[in-house]
Amino acid sequence: MSGTVSITREGAVATVTLAHAGKLNAISVDMWHALARGFAELSADASLRCVVIRGADGNFAAGADIAEFPEVRGNEASLRQYHMETIAPALAAISGCVHPTLAMIEGVCVGGGLEIACNCDLRIAADDSRFGVPINRLGFPMAPGELRGLLALAGRAVTLEILLEGRVFGAAEAERKGLLTRVVPHAALAEELHATVSRLCAGAPLAARINKTTIARLAPAPEPLTQAELDAHFAYARSRDHAEGVSAFLARRPSAFTGE
Repeated sequence: MSGTVSITREGAVATVTLAHAGKLNAISVDMWHALARGFAELSADASLRCVVIRGADGNFAAGADIAEFPEVRGNEASLRQYHMETIAPALAAISGCVHPTLAMIEGVCVGGGLEIACNCDLRIAADDSRFGVPINRLGFPMAPGELRGLLALAGRAVTLEILLEGRVFGAAEAERKGLLTRVVPHAALAEELHATVSRLCAGAPLAARINKTTIARLAPAPEPLTQAELDAHFAYARSRDHAEGVSAFLARRPSAFTGE
């Protein structure tokens, strides 16, 4: 099993569920593609008022499925394709959804899971959930298309802290850093989700779509990276540290980075 992305409907509300049993809902290539397709279809459905995204079995998502990395990111060309043509379009589809989007977060929400949550409009988390982007231990940086959502929420200083330290932290700290809309006791999460969805659905859908479009237009957006800048970013694919980080993770041993 490579994990699944399921979509259910209840009235004007769609729920997208990430599921990857035994891997804390780590997101496989198939799941990234399913997210891109699914959110494009949901965005085109004018009968919807809200889209909720959540994880199965008590966790949101533990990032990308690293077990796939040797195959799907085995060289620089496939690495670039993975980040630019697999992950980035999925995140763009979530961010570009015309309907209000709400991440319901419990358990682990790290790496790619946090990237997904950052591209939703609202993020409501249980007080015992955990956050972070520990990819520095894997020997690689966050790709430009994935960095955009985190940077927009957290700003330069906090984004640097999250990426340079690679620390996993709790929901209260995530809220202080600007990553979350609200934090509630775990036992109250379902009730808070229901109340928030009810408020979203009670609002005028046209007004919601216009607000999202206008805010996106008014928010400062950097120019896309040039080809030379992208080349410089993805050159790490050939580094010893990148190969060491991934192989050490898969072998469950400490990494030995050298800066090469």
